[in-house]
Amino acid sequence: MKWNKLGNIFRPEAHLVNGEPLNFAQSPQTLVFDDFVRIYFSTRKRDPINNKFFSHIAYVDMDKSFNVLAVSEHEVIPLGELGTFDEHGIFPINILKKDDQLLAYTCGWSRRKSVSVETSTGLALSTDEGKTFQKVGHGPVFSSSLYEPLLVGDSFVKYYDGLFHMWYIYGTKWIESDGIEPPARVYKIAHATSADNVNWKRDGKQIIADELNADECQALPTVLKIGNRYHMYFCFREAKDFRTNPKNGYRLGYAYSDDLIQWTRDDAHSGITLGPTAAWDADMMCYPHIFEWHGNVYLLYNGNEFGKYGFGVAQLEKTEA
Repeated sequence: MKWNKLGNIFRPEAHLVNGEPLNFAQSPQTLVFDDFVRIYFSTRKRDPINNKFFSHIAYVDMDKSFNVLAVSEHEVIPLGELGTFDEHGIFPINILKKDDQLLAYTCGWSRRKSVSVETSTGLALSTDEGKTFQKVGHGPVFSSSLYEPLLVGDSFVKYYDGLFHMWYIYGTKWIESDGIEPPARVYKIAHATSADNVNWKRDGKQIIADELNADECQALPTVLKIGNRYHMYFCFREAKDFRTNPKNGYRLGYAYSDDLIQWTRDDAHSGITLGPTAAWDADMMCYPHIFEWHGNVYLLYNGNEFGKYGFGVAQLEKTEA
């Protein structure tokens, strides 16, 4: 794998939604059309009551050269009602086109008192080519369970060989506050399958080996089949001191599989690294998304400060057959 970076293609502060400048553009994920690509992302808005953030979904349409054609002027999907799993935000949203359906898997989150957040996966449908999505129900379709009792989210779904395959993260523990930082969460990547997109069979195990240590946090898996091999990109970081310390911040990880079951981690051959000093992606790379369009494979990702400066794209170099 070798990627050529094409640059920071979307800066959120340059655009308005509902008359206000965009704040962050996190976790870019695509819906591909013939002549343009719609890229969904999560943006932030402060609650005037407590000054905390809500996360909303917006999108940008781009042409084949990744020039901006249009930016959504409304929220793509509303946040949940009082007490629901997505009351305080949706981040990220993953889109799957299956037959005549357009499905969205949402990571809804809500604040908690003892720890910062709880997450689950919701399901929504669109009937207007992805401009808006309507929730199937007020509750999650995939959530914490008997053997995964903590947060579940970042669901990425593909349809292979007659089955829906979901890669997702699940919390393994919360680390007690040290008096300086709040409790820190640890989460890993797992896999589930479904025949009907509602009832999911979980493998119930971590599928990507740790590189840093047992408390490594792994997030936002994205999978694409190229030839006969499945390729996964994800991001990983230390559990603590990651927000302002570049040494502990997110990096992109890479793994491959020939059967969707056994995955070999091989970060050394991910083909992409941090940018040069002072670049928008010099300190952090996170929230990757790989997709194919007109015979090319692209990788979207966020850079420094978790998407504050928008997202960039890289193109996979083609190799001789």
